[in-house]
Amino acid sequence: MLKALIFDFDGLILDTETPEITVWQKIYNEHGFELPVHEWEKTVGGYGISTFDAADHLTLLSAGKVDSVSARARYRKESDEIIYASSILPGVMDLINEAKAQGLKVAIGSSSPHSWVDTHAQRLGIYDLFDLIICQDDVGKGRTKPHPDIYLKVLEKLNIKNNEAIVFEDSPNGVLAARAAGIFVVAVPNGLTSKLNVSGDLTVSSLTQVNLQMLLEKVKNV
Repeated sequence: MLKALIFDFDGLILDTETPEITVWQKIYNEHGFELPVHEWEKTVGGYGISTFDAADHLTLLSAGKVDSVSARARYRKESDEIIYASSILPGVMDLINEAKAQGLKVAIGSSSPHSWVDTHAQRLGIYDLFDLIICQDDVGKGRTKPHPDIYLKVLEKLNIKNNEAIVFEDSPNGVLAARAAGIFVVAVPNGLTSKLNVSGDLTVSSLTQVNLQMLLEKVKNV
């Protein structure tokens, strides 16, 4: 019996990933280099696949001419300007409202810190809709996605079993984490993560393509 919907945050509820890679590409290009997108993509949703750091990499490429601290600060400032002007991705609110109407719990499970997730959830006016928000601060160091710890913590705090939840994810790291926790996962790859062959138990290009009744049927048949 389905009891909860668990949402990733970055790239799933809010598109934070496109602005971030766009800004890094701009900074790299200004210095005559190209961002190795294939490496950046591996860090999306967690650092299980790669520990690539764009600022440190650019410093190496430029033989120290570009200071990693100032490059990182500029990246954060410019990407934040775009992200803070962005709204919730399509289909998210419909699913949350359907779940609430049916008495299901809704939660966020994110590899980002609470300072990031909570701030944006409050800005978007959805913070109070969630019964639980679990972030990197709530698990051991180095235990974010693709490790299952974040999703296992959500299950523990909601007091439900892994076959009583559905996870929504956009990244390979996130899908791996959900699978490692034994939870049915709906993959919703975006423009960035679609290049990484993200695939879940169900894969859609937008949350507008699913509804609660459809999901209940899918889970029932697993």
